[in-house]
Amino acid sequence: MTRLSVEMLAAETVEPITSAGHAQLGIAVLLGIAVIVLLITTFKLHAFLSLTIGSLVLGAAAGAPLDKAIASFTAGLGTTVAGVGVLIALGAILGKLLADSGGADQIVDTILARASGRAMPWAMALIAGLIGLPLFFEVGIVLLIPVVLLVAKRGNYSLMRIGIPALAGLSVMHGLVPPHPGPLAAIDAVHANLGVTLALGVLVALPTVVIAGPLFARYAARWVDITPPDRMIPQRPSEDLERRPGFTATVATVLLPVVLMLGKALTDIVVDDPEAGVQRAMDVIGSPLIALLAAVIVGMFTLGRAAGFTKERITTTVETSLAPIAGILLIVGAGGGFKQTLIDIGVGQMVLDFSKDWNISALLLAWLIAVAIRLATGSATVATISAAGLVAPLAADMSTTHTALLVLAIGAGSLFFSHVNDAGFWLVKEYFGMSVGQTLRTWSVMETIISVTGLGFVMLLSLVL
Repeated sequence: MTRLSVEMLAAETVEPITSAGHAQLGIAVLLGIAVIVLLITTFKLHAFLSLTIGSLVLGAAAGAPLDKAIASFTAGLGTTVAGVGVLIALGAILGKLLADSGGADQIVDTILARASGRAMPWAMALIAGLIGLPLFFEVGIVLLIPVVLLVAKRGNYSLMRIGIPALAGLSVMHGLVPPHPGPLAAIDAVHANLGVTLALGVLVALPTVVIAGPLFARYAARWVDITPPDRMIPQRPSEDLERRPGFTATVATVLLPVVLMLGKALTDIVVDDPEAGVQRAMDVIGSPLIALLAAVIVGMFTLGRAAGFTKERITTTVETSLAPIAGILLIVGAGGGFKQTLIDIGVGQMVLDFSKDWNISALLLAWLIAVAIRLATGSATVATISAAGLVAPLAADMSTTHTALLVLAIGAGSLFFSHVNDAGFWLVKEYFGMSVGQTLRTWSVMETIISVTGLGFVMLLSLVL
């Protein structure tokens, strides 16, 4: 079900903590989001604190008792962290093992050794897609962009021709494919099936990467012609290792959680009997927690031990992987608190009341909301979590597949037109040595293409599923 209807009104069962009318709720939402945007962009306050303060302002402006607003926020924070916190932590550990062991370099070197000329942009997109599965976007950029700069310099390639496909692969995975924080939080907010969302996310991601990556790179290279800045080409991160894990073992480790979760989704569709032994086994093996935990344990051997790591070195790698994600966990948790506050003051019912007669796809509505918050805050994760909280009631009567598509529509919207209020914008600008104008014409346009193309494929899937 993709269109809003009167029947959806029955889906909202939450008793609002305030009796405010729609006008007051609308003003409260705008004020809460405005406070978050202002604190993040103008006062440069951390997103965790901005979301916390914005949630309290939202509750107060809606006329909710302050103690109940605080209870809503803390309940939402706790539920969100409980739902996705462990998964984010396991993904961080796997990504750190991949980087420190030289496994990421092994993937890069193996593919580049077999690619040249016209195949190079496609190879960079493939590398970024593989590396981007377990790594957070910022970590992927720091790991992959130096490789892009080296390849461009040594092979005399246009930096945009091979850089854009790499950026597209990382960005698409970050916005559309779990276990990245944004998609995980949205899945938790709208109660989507993770396996189905993962499968459809990969299905949408592949053509989106092709269009926004190798194909768009042809035009980006004409618009902006730059050479790799020497000052941004550091030493390879794993050159001090005596040996590196094998290519096959590395790829198998990265893809293991994906295969397990997709296997569970496929079993649910084919067997469709909760009491069947096969389905019960796959429900355990293919659960996100077990799938990622299995990949981490396997990775300790196929990545860590294969690189010659001692037990102490593996322990150190695990410990250092967790510290950087504290901020991410807090942001995601605070976003969950903001979402719960939205729901508890009755905004979900307000959205349903206003939109029940609109002839607009719920998927398009979710995308537009995510776009608006993304443009305002610059954060894909904040946009994803906030939009998911606003449209969560719309998922109540949706099928499993369409709930997954709702998550993907939100994820696509959260990537729209990265600009000066996005940390990723400045990261790309500095690594590539571009001006603000050049970054807008390449990176920002690429992000917009990803967002619009992703929505297009989501809408097409909604017609056939």
